Amino acid sequence: MSKTAVIIDGKAVAEKIQGQLRSQVEELAQKASRPPGLAVLMVGDNPASAAYVRNKERSCGKVGIASYGRHFPEQTSQEELMQAIADLNEDDRVDGILVQLPLPKHLDAVAAINHIHPDKDVDGLHPVNLGRLMRGEPGLCSCTPAGVMALLREYGIDPRGKQATIVGRSILVGKPIALMLLAADATVTMAHSRSPDLGAITRNADILVVAVGRPELITADMVKPGAIVIDVGINRVTDYEGKSRLTGDVNYDSAKDVAGFITPVPGGVGPMTVTLLLQNTVESYIRRLGLE
Repeated sequence: MSKTAVIIDGKAVAEKIQGQLRSQVEELAQKASRPPGLAVLMVGDNPASAAYVRNKERSCGKVGIASYGRHFPEQTSQEELMQAIADLNEDDRVDGILVQLPLPKHLDAVAAINHIHPDKDVDGLHPVNLGRLMRGEPGLCSCTPAGVMALLREYGIDPRGKQATIVGRSILVGKPIALMLLAADATVTMAHSRSPDLGAITRNADILVVAVGRPELITADMVKPGAIVIDVGINRVTDYEGKSRLTGDVNYDSAKDVAGFITPVPGGVGPMTVTLLLQNTVESYIRRLGLE
């Protein structure tokens, strides 16, 4: 008889961590002369980006982080954006800087991210921080992969000795989570949307992390019974009646009857990404002010 998977509640875990951060910030801000500061830079009027930025700023307020975000018009030049980043690099009130992606097409996102001081790169995307991750050195880690690792810890899932398969090879999720799972002593296989016979690869996974941006790519027959399924994908799909809904890269309704643990979409990995951004900002604050 099939047993439905344990639902990994990212929202509840995120709220728990944010509560811990709030207490930590209250205590530290009394020692320091200021609260932690985060600057989110947004260019243009992308509605999804605007919603993400509002969510980040609201979350900052909940834990006591000061927001120094700036919203630039669509036609902002690369030079103006780079100057704003340079100013924030020098601003002692600011512990974290994040450039909200995507940027308008005329701007170079990689150059902008590389211009952020590595110790203020709370998205963990600067080559220095990616290099630190590769070498196993302390540094600011990419938020979504770090959020996945936090979920595993919260649910008592130890990757040691497990077969972990990552579907997706992006610098945002796939590559960093592979390194984190390797560091946790998992045996890691990397796959992607162009891997031949993807199901044959995924069916070996004790831990399956999917981050390719293809709605419901992973079906129940591609999941090992009892596996831990972490769905990082978030896709908006429209049905034949014109109604839209959010779905992940995993066919949740069928996979939950095979998996041992599974993250829903929404409410799984998503809330953790913002929470780890806040945690990175507090960690940067602690390091920069010597509050350890």
